[in-house]
Amino acid sequence: MAPKYQSALPTQAKKPKKPRLTPAPRPEGTSTSLNLPMEEKEQQEAIEHIDEVQNEIDRLNEQASEEILKVEQKYNKLRQPFFQKRSELIAKIPNFWVTTFVNHRQVSALLGEEDEEALHYLTRAEVTEFEDIKSGYGIDFYFDENPYFENKILSKEFHLNESGDPSSKSTEIKWKSGKDLTKRSSQTQNKASRKRQHEEPKSFFTWFTDHSDAGADELGEVIKDDIWPNPLQYYLVPDMDDEEGEGEEDDDDDEEEGLEDIDEEGDEDEGEEDEDDDEGEEGEEDEGEDD
Repeated sequence: MAPKYQSALPTQAKKPKKPRLTPAPRPEGTSTSLNLPMEEKEQQEAIEHIDEVQNEIDRLNEQASEEILKVEQKYNKLRQPFFQKRSELIAKIPNFWVTTFVNHRQVSALLGEEDEEALHYLTRAEVTEFEDIKSGYGIDFYFDENPYFENKILSKEFHLNESGDPSSKSTEIKWKSGKDLTKRSSQTQNKASRKRQHEEPKSFFTWFTDHSDAGADELGEVIKDDIWPNPLQYYLVPDMDDEEGEGEEDDDDDEEEGLEDIDEEGDEDEGEEDEDDDEGEEGEEDEGEDD
C-alpha cells in the first residue's frame, strides 16, 4: 500500500491567519456577572499580548525554515559525489532499475508486461534537486537503444513558482511505429473492463504525460523520497510471494500433523473403550457361571 503521500513539491511554511483581537460574543443565556468593564479590558490586553507573542513565534518559524533549507542545500551538494559513485556501480548490475521498480509495490502497480520489457533498457535513473530547493526537482531516466522509443533520456520536472502554484513538464516520448505503450495500456484496460470497471487506465509511461495535478504526483514522490535515497533496499527485497507460500505450506503441515495426532488419540480412545467392553462381557460371563 498505498499510504497517503505529502505534496511532491517543497513548500514554505505559511503564516497562519491572524485571529481577531476582540473576544467572541457570549452565547445567549450565559451569565454576564463576570462581564465587567475592568475584566473586559484585562482580557483585551491579554489577547493583544498573545498576538504579539504569536508574531514572534511565527517569525522564528520562518527563520527556522530558511535555516533548514540552507542545511539541505549544503548536504545535497555533499551527497552528489556519492550519488555519482553509486550510479557507476549500479551500471555494472544488469536490470537493476527494473528489478527495483518491480519490487516496489506502488511502482509495480503501474507496470504492465510491456512496461517492464521497456524498462529492461533503463540503465540509469537520477533525481536532481534544483539549486533553489523551494523551486522543485527533476527526475531523469537514461535508456539504451530499444524497440519502443527513440529517446535516450526521458525527464520529468516539478516546479513551484513564487506564488506557490505547482506545475510539471516532461520529455515528449518519440514512440516507434506501433510501439506506443500508453495506447496499448488503454486498450488492454478496456479489454479487462469487465473485471476492473472502476479503475482508470494506468501505465508507467503515461505518468510522463500526466500534468493534471503536479502538487499530488505520487509516483514522483515515491521515486524522489523513497526509492532514490536507497534503491538497493528494493533491489534486494525478498520475493514476498515465495515467503507467503512457504508460510502457508508450513501452516498446512502443522494442520496435517495436528489432524494425525487427533486421529491417533481417537484410535487410542477407541482401543481403551474396546478393552472396557471386553472386561464387562467377561464379568457377566463369570456371574452366569457362579449362578
